[in-house]
Amino acid sequence: MPELPEVETIKCALQKAIGYSTIDDVIINQNQLRIPIPDDFGKKVIASKILSYRRIAKYIVINLSNQFSIIWHMGMSGRIKICESEPVWQKHDHVLIKTSGGNLVYHDPRRFGLLTVEPTDKLSQCRFFAKLGVDPINDKLSAEYLYKKFQNKKIPVKMALLDQQIIAGIGNIYASEALYAARISPLREAGCLGLKECRRLALCIYQTLQKAIRAGGSTLRDYHKPDGSEGYFQFLHCVYNKTGQRCPDCVCDIAQTGGIRKVVQGGRSGFYCPVLQK
Repeated sequence: MPELPEVETIKCALQKAIGYSTIDDVIINQNQLRIPIPDDFGKKVIASKILSYRRIAKYIVINLSNQFSIIWHMGMSGRIKICESEPVWQKHDHVLIKTSGGNLVYHDPRRFGLLTVEPTDKLSQCRFFAKLGVDPINDKLSAEYLYKKFQNKKIPVKMALLDQQIIAGIGNIYASEALYAARISPLREAGCLGLKECRRLALCIYQTLQKAIRAGGSTLRDYHKPDGSEGYFQFLHCVYNKTGQRCPDCVCDIAQTGGIRKVVQGGRSGFYCPVLQK
């Protein structure tokens, strides 16, 4: 699933490619996504002008001149293709949005994505955003906030980082990488972290995500940028998906330590260095 850096990359690519154009037409080839595309989606967006682009957690939000906003989520395998001319439909292409600045095609093999529209002034109350925690890039993720949210939590700190009601947008890859940068084991109980550790973790979360955004995100399976190219951050991973390898900062005897370890928490695979992360 595209995580915060990938979604931020897609949002910026859309803004650069089609800018503040007018939506001329919407063609829906398949509306049965995770949540069906509303029957009146086209009626609510056609002839409106794009005013601005936002990312909220892992959602792209496109604000329109008619007081509605498009909400777009990539799901597990979704991607947006940008085409100057009208494209030829391909397998798993579900939606075509024609604008005065270019065409957008939503491609989603697994159909776990989401495309809908909501009144702009009610976005904060809609079901997708009402319970979200702070955004680690756009909001101030402070040590004090983390420390307060982690208090009395018995769950592992990595699972706490994946709780969207605490921090909105961090996914599996970047939780592992940020914990490595902060030298904190994903096995630690969240409630055991002190204020100093929370300060270090908050900074590492921000730095890790910013580094990933600059690299265009991580391409592991389905994710590609809208121009079809891959993200680069997978080449900068320190621990993620590197079981048995030596981490970049270790000088340990890998024959004795076994290198980077894999752990499954809450059904998700995490990776950490048992020597450096305590």
